[in-house]
Amino acid sequence: MFDNVILIRFGELYLKGKNQDYFENTLKNNITEKLSSIDCKVFFGRGRYVVKDYNQSFEYDIITRLKHVFGIHSVSIARRCGYDFDEIAELAIQMTPNSGTFRVTSHRSYKKYPLNSLQINMKLGERILQAKSGLEVDLHNPEYTLNVDVRENGDVFLYDSTIKCAGGMPYGTGGKGLLLLSGGIDSPVAGYMLAKRGMSITALHFHSYPYTSEAAKQKAIDLAKLLGEYCPSIKLMCISLTEIQESIHNNCKPNYMITLVRRFMMRIAQTVATKYFCGCIINGESLGQVASQTIESITVTNAVVNMPVFRPCIGMDKDEIIAIAEKIGTFKKSIEPYEDCCTVFLPEFPLIKPTIEKVEEQESRIKDYNELIERAIDGLEVVQL
Repeated sequence: MFDNVILIRFGELYLKGKNQDYFENTLKNNITEKLSSIDCKVFFGRGRYVVKDYNQSFEYDIITRLKHVFGIHSVSIARRCGYDFDEIAELAIQMTPNSGTFRVTSHRSYKKYPLNSLQINMKLGERILQAKSGLEVDLHNPEYTLNVDVRENGDVFLYDSTIKCAGGMPYGTGGKGLLLLSGGIDSPVAGYMLAKRGMSITALHFHSYPYTSEAAKQKAIDLAKLLGEYCPSIKLMCISLTEIQESIHNNCKPNYMITLVRRFMMRIAQTVATKYFCGCIINGESLGQVASQTIESITVTNAVVNMPVFRPCIGMDKDEIIAIAEKIGTFKKSIEPYEDCCTVFLPEFPLIKPTIEKVEEQESRIKDYNELIERAIDGLEVVQL
């Protein structure tokens, strides 16, 4: 009787030297949490983790969940046996097809095993050919490859395919950041990219009800839930910008609207980030994509905060961002036709090269600037996901 198992491989953790235990323990906890509602066991071995003792009907669900765990490089559906070579050969014969071309590729972590990798390949290939006359060996372009993984603890795993997973660093090992989550395509991608580097994400959404609908706010909630597949226990907060935008509209030149709103947003975001112990602000800006994303506009909005602002999409074009959005499942939700707060009082010709001096002069026309910020923060709503 050969056991069905799922092999889990991790990548960059090998590079962490004396800190490797911290990263690996975080990954173990994240995997355990992700699979907690499925009846299975996870064995955390040296260099490989193994999911075992599960009902095979749960296999697809297990793999789907593992693909959303940052730090996992790849997984394979495998069969397990012991060190006895006759047992390995019996399993290999069961797994290989009856005709076509094949090769055997072995990896021997347990160096005391009596056969080296090349000998395993040759002897196992010979046994398979004896049992299946319709097969031929092709070392360069085989139709079927049987992988053999000899581990240190008495286990040998055989598998024929590898499923790529999210990669990156274990979620929660890279600090904490506040994501400015709009309803668009870019900001969920920005959050995903930093979560992939281990950063724990808290999200902040600005809305302009009643100028924008409740559906626009719900869209942001749905996007946060989709990000939650990769970001365990993500928190979403919502703040209204309506009063602030009305004040800018009534007191300032129309072409300064976007720039001034962005500066308000950044000040509010820094206050919220500090309150929730976030070390940076994250947004989805891409250089030159819209008027608020020129180097001049970015400089003016950065000037009001004194914490790092990370823009992981800054050098990407739209097609690259869309490709990631499609991969992580946020694209279809992002393109739903519900406008976000940035479209309210949108000027016909927004400023693309603002200067700090002229922007500050426009801001000086808003007499209750600080009070507007305080009232907006006082109205902060924490959304239960």
